[in-house]
Amino acid sequence: MQRALVPGSFDPPTNGHLNLIDRATRIFPELDVVISVNPNKSYLFSPEERFEMMSQLMKDYTNVKVHVWDNLIINFAREHQDSVIIRGVRAMADFEYEFELSMTNKGLAPEIETIFLPTDPKYFVLRASAIKEIAGFHGDVSLMVPDLVAQFLRSKLSGS
Repeated sequence: MQRALVPGSFDPPTNGHLNLIDRATRIFPELDVVISVNPNKSYLFSPEERFEMMSQLMKDYTNVKVHVWDNLIINFAREHQDSVIIRGVRAMADFEYEFELSMTNKGLAPEIETIFLPTDPKYFVLRASAIKEIAGFHGDVSLMVPDLVAQFLRSKLSGS
């Protein structure tokens, strides 16, 4: 039985992320959703907030576990016996970046495969950075993120 993981910053989780995870759950019997924590990046949401959102969003999936990880993703894969990393790609720019990353991972961990899943066309333009900017200007992000995430965004950006 092959286990897979879907890594990401999920800052915030988008409908595109959820679509990718949903599709992956139909391919793999067990899926780890891994919230990456990189000390060199700045995030709107803390790791705990991202974990809370993703845990609530994944609660109906019996084959998904949510984790927070602050190390190389291949180390997580090895530790949790995940043999596949799933990456979503929207456009060629995504593919170029993800391809280079997958080659680096393959060099470090030849036993772990990377699978690229193209985005569903209706989520083609969803970028977490754009969603945060729209939400910061009190724009409507209701078609881009689940209601739960929209509530977290409103709360975070209103300062409460």
